[in-house]
Amino acid sequence: MPELHFPWIEAAIIIPLIVSLSLWRVTDSHRQKIITSITSCIVLLLCTGEWIDFARLNIYEAHDHWDLTSWILNREILVVDALSAPLLPLAALLYTAIIATTLRTKTVRFSFRSALLSLSTLLATLSCRDAWMVILLLTLSSLPILHELSIRKRSNRIFLIHTILSILCMIFGQLFIDLSADSSRTHIIGGSLLTIGCLIRAGIFPMHCWITDLCEKSAFGTAILFLLPMTGAYAIMRLVFPIAPSYALQAIAILSLLSSIYAAAMSAVQVDIRRLFAYMFLSHSSLVLVGLELTTPIGLAGGLLVWLSAGIALLGFALALRSIEARTGRLSLQFFHGLQDQIPFLAGMFLITGLAAIGFPGTIGFIGMEMLLEGAVAIYPTVGVIVAITAAINGISIMRAYFLLFTGVNHPSTGSLACKPTERIAILLILLLIIGGGLWPQLGVHSRYLSAKELIQHRAPLSENVTRSHPELTTVSK
Repeated sequence: MPELHFPWIEAAIIIPLIVSLSLWRVTDSHRQKIITSITSCIVLLLCTGEWIDFARLNIYEAHDHWDLTSWILNREILVVDALSAPLLPLAALLYTAIIATTLRTKTVRFSFRSALLSLSTLLATLSCRDAWMVILLLTLSSLPILHELSIRKRSNRIFLIHTILSILCMIFGQLFIDLSADSSRTHIIGGSLLTIGCLIRAGIFPMHCWITDLCEKSAFGTAILFLLPMTGAYAIMRLVFPIAPSYALQAIAILSLLSSIYAAAMSAVQVDIRRLFAYMFLSHSSLVLVGLELTTPIGLAGGLLVWLSAGIALLGFALALRSIEARTGRLSLQFFHGLQDQIPFLAGMFLITGLAAIGFPGTIGFIGMEMLLEGAVAIYPTVGVIVAITAAINGISIMRAYFLLFTGVNHPSTGSLACKPTERIAILLILLLIIGGGLWPQLGVHSRYLSAKELIQHRAPLSENVTRSHPELTTVSK
C-alpha cells in the first residue's frame, strides 16, 4: 500500500493524547485553554498536511510513513482513503473552533482534557477501517459524555440506553458477519443488526431522542463536538456500505429521508434554541445519509459534499448560538429578543451559516444539495420533491429563529456583548470557507466525485452475492 511522506495521522492522534494526560497537573482553567488551543491548532495543521499529501499522491488509500500501529499490531489499522482524507481536517477544525471560542465564564464547566481525549479518539475513528476497531472507538467516544453528565448530576439514562443498544447491535452484527458464509441468511441478520446499530448512532427517527436530550443536559460545546463529526454516518460507510446490497442501502436512504423531513418540521415549532439546533442537525445529517446510501456516483458524491458543507455550515451556526448563549443565557423562541444592535456580528454569522446549511446559492452547500437532488431523482423521482421541501422548511426555521433572536424589540444591556478576538477569527475563517467553497466549488466537486466512484468500485462483491442468493428480497423491497 502506498504511504504518505510523513506520519501525519499518528502524530495528530498521539499529540492531543499526551497533552491531555499532562493537563492533570494544570489546575488553572485559563492555562488549560491556552495549552489546549495551541494543541488543537497543531493537530489542525497536521490533518491539513495529511489531506494535501494524500491529494498529491492521487491514489485511493495510503497509510502513514513509519506506520507504528501496523508494526506493533501486525495489521493495518490507521489508513486514510478517499472518504476519510477531508474528514480529518474537518474534525480538527471543529475542535479548534470550539476550544478557541470558549469564554472565560465557561472554562470551568468545559473540560479541556476530555476535549483532547475526544479529539484523539475521533481522529483514530476517522482513520480506521477495521470493523472491530471502529466499534471499539465508537464505544470509547461515548465515555466522556457519560462522565460529564454524571459530574453535572444530570440524568444519563436516555443517552446510556441508546448507546448500549447501538453498541450491542454493532457487536452482534459484526459477529454474525464474521461467522457467516458469504451467501447465508446469517449474513443478512448480521447486516441488519449492524444497520440498526449505526442508525441509532446516527439518530435516525424514531431512535433520535438521545440527540435532543444530549443538547439539553450537557454543555453545549460538548454536544457540538460529539454530534457534528457525524460518526454515525461514518460507521455506516465503514460497517454497512461495503457489504450491503443495493436494495438495503436504498431502504436506509428512505428511512433517512423520512427522518430529515420529520426533523425539519420539528425544528419549525421549537421554542428552545438548543432543541432547534438538535433538530437542524438531525435533518441535515439525515440528508447526508440519503446521499451516502445512493449507489450512483452523482448521488454519493452529493452526499459526501453535503457532509463537508453541512459540517462547516453547522459549525458556524453552532458557534453563533453558543456565543449568544454564553452572553445571555438559555434563550427562548417564544418572544422577540432584539439582539441585532448588541451583537450584529453574530447576527450576520447566524444568518449566513444557517442559509449555507440549506444550500443557499453562492455558499458551500449549494452544489452539494444540487448533486444530492440529481442523484436522488435518478432513483426515485419523488425523493427530489421531499428533499426540496425539507430544505424549504429548514429555511423557514432559520428565518423564524433569526427574527425572534435579533429583531422585534430593543434589547437592554448594562454591559458590552461584543465578540472577543478569538471568536471573530474563528467565525471569519468559517465564513471564508463557506463563501470560498461556494464561489470556487470545482476542487471539492471533482474530489468528491472521484471519491464516490472509487468507493462504489471498492464495494465488496459480497453485497452482490447476497443479492443473487436472495433475489426475492429485491422484489419485496421494490
